[in-house]
Amino acid sequence: MDRLQSSARLMIVSDLDHTMVDHHDEENSSLLRFNALWEAHYRHDSLLVFSTGRSPTLYKQLRKEKPMITPDITIMSVGTEITYGKSMVPDDGWVQVLNQKWDKDIVIEETSKFPELTRQAETEQRPHKVSFYVKKDKAQQVTESLSKILEERGLDVKIIYSGGVDLDILPKGAGKGQALAYLHKKFVTEGKLPVNTLVCGDSGNDAELFSIPGVYGVMVSNAQEELLQWYAENAKDNPKILHASERCASGIIQAIGHFNLGPNQSPRDSPDDEQEPDFENVSPSHEIVNFVLLSEKWRRAEVENSEMFIAALKAVTLPSGFYIHPSGTEHNLKEYVNILRKVHGNKQGTQFRIWVDSVLAEQVGSDTWLVKFDKWESSGEERQGCVVTAILRKDSNWYTWMHVHQTWLEQSGHGEWII
Repeated sequence: MDRLQSSARLMIVSDLDHTMVDHHDEENSSLLRFNALWEAHYRHDSLLVFSTGRSPTLYKQLRKEKPMITPDITIMSVGTEITYGKSMVPDDGWVQVLNQKWDKDIVIEETSKFPELTRQAETEQRPHKVSFYVKKDKAQQVTESLSKILEERGLDVKIIYSGGVDLDILPKGAGKGQALAYLHKKFVTEGKLPVNTLVCGDSGNDAELFSIPGVYGVMVSNAQEELLQWYAENAKDNPKILHASERCASGIIQAIGHFNLGPNQSPRDSPDDEQEPDFENVSPSHEIVNFVLLSEKWRRAEVENSEMFIAALKAVTLPSGFYIHPSGTEHNLKEYVNILRKVHGNKQGTQFRIWVDSVLAEQVGSDTWLVKFDKWESSGEERQGCVVTAILRKDSNWYTWMHVHQTWLEQSGHGEWII
């Protein structure tokens, strides 16, 4: 990635459904824990890759439903599509790799002869992926018969069965593992192979991720039978693969600590009275994450409304600095603190959450930082976001907020945005 001038300290390659995203967690607590950890400690020098069976359509739908941060690389449609950055620029080189010995029309023709196969929605039919549903007791027989027929037709394909119901037919060179191997090869060519790579999954279509040489791997505690069976048969003696005791994103955080890949305490896990903070090692990114979490707790009434708290806020804001609301209204930062005082507990007892995405800090002076990030607020199903540009000054024991400018994100609803 052009964003990093050297090798990433850590590259996390994670499946989404039931791995990074826990669909049984209404509060999205594990995902939000991971988000805070990543933005505070890893975004600036590491790479986040989402590797999903979802098509671009369903991936974008999930992003609207869950508080997800933006990955550097997105691998979709079971490893048949690779895109880069927020704008999701496609990798044309990967398309050329997959075109070899692949003919989607022949695949459609032959699969139509199998009544056991139920075709998935059109959004899931991609240039290099044809997808069906099949009952578990029919999967093996269909896979074996279809593999033989397509080979006789001159195609080189891979058939992946996962989730106890999904059957995907891809070019043989495709798949989550091959997509990761392709990325590793590109990084080697550029002299930027990540220092460490951690792969994360829960189902059968994640198995080949764990087979890439040199990677660390975590199967989350809720991993499905098909992945656990693969592990028992292929990797049970591999010390670089962990079956976590935690679910979904919490299992990923557990693995970071287990393999000593870097910090693994999320800012969301830090009690307010834990201990004196290590100011020397608090980065601008960490400051941003902590401040946003503090404002979330304030509005949920999880922080006591006290004069001492307000005084502490005023101490870290420059009185002559300005704050520009997404609507364009301008206040000085002292007024901003007074506005914050008025909204204490206004989200108490709700599912209100705030999270930040793509926090990137640039040092613009000996003690001054320019920080840009996306800030999101959600309350139930309502969500709105803005782009924030902040100028921070590092003083002896803290950062002082000098200026804050916010503008609406294009895809955001423009509802009530108090602070």
